[in-house]
This record gives sequence, C-alpha cells and structure tokens, in this order.
Amino acid sequence: MLDYLVSIALTAGIYAIFALGLNLQWGYAGLLNFGHVAFMAMGAYVTVLLSMNGIPLLPAVLAGMILAGAAGAFLGMATLRLREDYLAIVTIGFSEILRFILLNWSSLTRGSFGLFGYPRPFQDLVGIRDYNLFLAGLVLAVLLLVYMLLETLARSPWGRVLKSIRDDEAVAISLGKNAFSYKVQALALGSAIAALSGSLLAFYLQYINPNNFQPIETFYAWIMVIMGGSGNNRGTILGALILWGFFSTTRFMEGYLSFSPTASSGARMVLIGLILIGMMMFRPQGLLGRKEELSIGK
Repeated sequence: MLDYLVSIALTAGIYAIFALGLNLQWGYAGLLNFGHVAFMAMGAYVTVLLSMNGIPLLPAVLAGMILAGAAGAFLGMATLRLREDYLAIVTIGFSEILRFILLNWSSLTRGSFGLFGYPRPFQDLVGIRDYNLFLAGLVLAVLLLVYMLLETLARSPWGRVLKSIRDDEAVAISLGKNAFSYKVQALALGSAIAALSGSLLAFYLQYINPNNFQPIETFYAWIMVIMGGSGNNRGTILGALILWGFFSTTRFMEGYLSFSPTASSGARMVLIGLILIGMMMFRPQGLLGRKEELSIGK
C-alpha cells in the first residue's frame, strides 16, 4: 500500500508541476497553449541524452529547461502578434512535429525503442527499494519551490501586469506596458517549468519513448487547471491530486466490471468529461478559483 501511495504522490506531483506551467500561461496571461506536452518532452529527452553522455544531472536538467524556454519564447514571438488562436494552432502542431522527430530520429533517440539505463539523482546513495520514496520527497520539494516562485511572481508587479493583459490588453498597453514582451516571458517560463516536470518524469519512469508524450498529456494539464481553478496555483495542485487520485482509484473497479482495459480507460475519460461539463455549468471558476480570475471572453 505504501508503494502504491508513493506512486500516486509521484505522478500527481510531477503533473502538478507540469500543470502549474500551463496555469501561468493560461490562468495568468490568457495564452492558449495546446502543445504544452512538447516542452515536457524536450525536458525529458535533453536531460536523458546529456546525462547518458556524461553531463552531470543538474546541468542537464537546466539545459532542458533553457532549451524549452527558448522554444516557447520563439513560438510566442512568431505568433503572438497575430490573433490569439494562432498560438493554439502553432503549439499543437509543434508538439506533434517534435514527437515525430523523436520517433524517427532513431540514431539519437532510439525511436520507438526509447531510452533507458540513464542515471538518476543520488541513485548510488539511496537503495533501490527506497528510491521511489526518496524521489517522491524530491518531487514534492521541487513542487513546493515552483509553487512558491509562482506565488511570489503572481503577487509582484510582473504578475499584476500579466493579469491586466489577460483581462484587457488594450488598457495595459495604454498604460505603457509592453504586452507582447510580457506574454513571451510567461510562455517561456511556463515552458521551462514543463521541461522540469519532464526531467522528473524521466527519473521516475526510468524509460522514455515518444509515446509517453501524446497530445492527451496536454489536456490532462488543462483538466487540472480548469478543475482546480484558472489563475489559482493551489487549485491547480488540487486538480492534479483529484485527477490522478481518480485514475488510480477507478483502476480497482476493473476487476468488478466486464469491460476491457481499453473500454475502462474510455469510460474514465467519459466520466471526467461529464464532470467537467457539470463544473462549467455550475462552477465555471473551478474548485478554488474566483469568477473574476476567468480569462474567457476577455
């Protein structure tokens, strides 16, 4: 039971970090990113490939975050001067292009065979039986640091400008704020946070391949943000706990139902969809969000 609870905490913590990056982009800046998983994949693959070539883990993780942040900034600079929906289209296209590159560049990524046998943090100092417990502590510590950073930024003048741009960009521009620059910064920082979650996911799984980074992963993050409350970091973490708790507990029901694993997975997604529809009807701000924080229809 302890191992099972640790695995839930690990997965929920990693995806909470992933979703916090999206919440910065959407909840605070109003940016539609439908390819968030691409930056998670960049973090995972850059960290793993560099560490397998002798680069220490911390610089490898930082390199993945920097590369993902630069890619996010580049996509922002290419699209944010156009209509808002262009960013959504470009990001989802970018995520699929990156996944197919990882799948077909077999000389570097081993394609569908994936990467394994790479080093993990402090693996020589922690016993293999206790490693997941140690990693869960590390993930929760990183989650706390990311949460504190984003809360500090949200309460700073930088965060207040982001919210003003989300609510009414014309007003922010009339007050002398460079809305384009602020949105690119938010996109870059959110992408770097997603890359950090990708590095942690690689350490947990001990094996990565391009199929770990399907578009559905992005929409898991959207579910967490919407369920917890857009523009609320605590709500995003709560959304991650609820979603992965739901996935984990409903797996126990498979032994009592005649559904196949594929049908059970589909039924879970249908149920989540119905819950989200209900929330949009009766509590659109999410569990911990506030209606004034909604960035829809600005």
